[in-house]
Amino acid sequence: MKKIMIIALSFLAATAYGKGKADMSMKMNKMPEAVFIESKDMKWTAAEGLPGLQTSVIQGDATKGPHHAYMKFTAGFTAPLHHHTADHYATVLAGTFILTADGVEHRLPPGSYFSFKNKKMHSTACAAGAECLIFSDVRGKWDVVPEKQNTIGSK
Repeated sequence: MKKIMIIALSFLAATAYGKGKADMSMKMNKMPEAVFIESKDMKWTAAEGLPGLQTSVIQGDATKGPHHAYMKFTAGFTAPLHHHTADHYATVLAGTFILTADGVEHRLPPGSYFSFKNKKMHSTACAAGAECLIFSDVRGKWDVVPEKQNTIGSK
């Protein structure tokens, strides 16, 4: 778990302080020079309307704009075809995260990276056997916009 935290915090630091395109400038609270959050101190919240998903926002406000967050999915979680308004970039930290876009399934083990931009439609799942944990750099307010009014959650 220590390696996972180091990877995640390194990713956070690189994202928050890295140089890049104009869209990389995020309107978040100014970060202190160093941030340390032990996993035992993270506050997890059940995602409203998404049974089997919990989030821990560690910077920013997911209800208002850009933020960094961990997302924990129960084993067997599924979410049918949907998109997110904000572009987001993520790293899989635990479990096998399954994303399907354009009819192609991608099974992502720990250490894998993915991103969705421009409201890209996709479905999401966490393989049976172990919960999935991802770390996300989200460039705006978080939402889940289903293709149809399907129920999203665990099987």
